[in-house]
Amino acid sequence: MHALSLGTWWIHVTSVLEWLVAIAAVQAYGLRRREGGWRWLALAMLPALGSAMAACTWHLFDNPEQLRGLVVFQAGLTTVGNGTLALAGWNLLRQQRRLDELKPASPQAPAATPKP
Repeated sequence: MHALSLGTWWIHVTSVLEWLVAIAAVQAYGLRRREGGWRWLALAMLPALGSAMAACTWHLFDNPEQLRGLVVFQAGLTTVGNGTLALAGWNLLRQQRRLDELKPASPQAPAATPKP
């Protein structure tokens, strides 16, 4: 635990907590809008959270060589997380475009006729 300064620990821990709050906020937003794509985005955020927790765990034990596999695991979760977030973002874009196509066109207001 002595491998990192107190300030660095503060950043690590608050980043993990912030990510948890962000996942909950995305989930709540999706439920409120009744759009499933947001729930997929919240789910896609989990590998990145796991990656952050793996990094914190490795640092907690002073970066021992015995836990070197945890670094590889963390890198793998980061890669998977980047992919899942990209797919979830693409899914949201696709879903939004589909909803835009289904919306009825709003009637245009008649153009104002100039007065003589």
